[in-house]
Amino acid sequence: MNLLVRKEQLDHTTILYLSGEIDAYTAPKLREELTPLTELGNSVKVDLSDVHYIDSTGLGIFIGALKATHIHKGDFILTGMSERIKRLFTITGLNEVITIEEGETTK
Repeated sequence: MNLLVRKEQLDHTTILYLSGEIDAYTAPKLREELTPLTELGNSVKVDLSDVHYIDSTGLGIFIGALKATHIHKGDFILTGMSERIKRLFTITGLNEVITIEEGETTK
């Protein structure tokens, strides 16, 4: 499965709309799109409404993005999680350190 990434800029927030699976195969593409955004000192919101699977590689990218946004005084937010994806973040404890918004971002 592939990962599709669409980017949208709203004021000081960049929204990444992801679709597909985030795994060892697609993670480099996500890292390439996400990393530069985390270094701008703005808010980065990642909409996971159309993501059906995330493995540990994907979780690692989100942790790295969180750290980078904090270093650059920005915000990192995840939104649009299915119950299955939300459970993954709860089991790993990442819901305690990453801001997770309920619902979908307006597309």
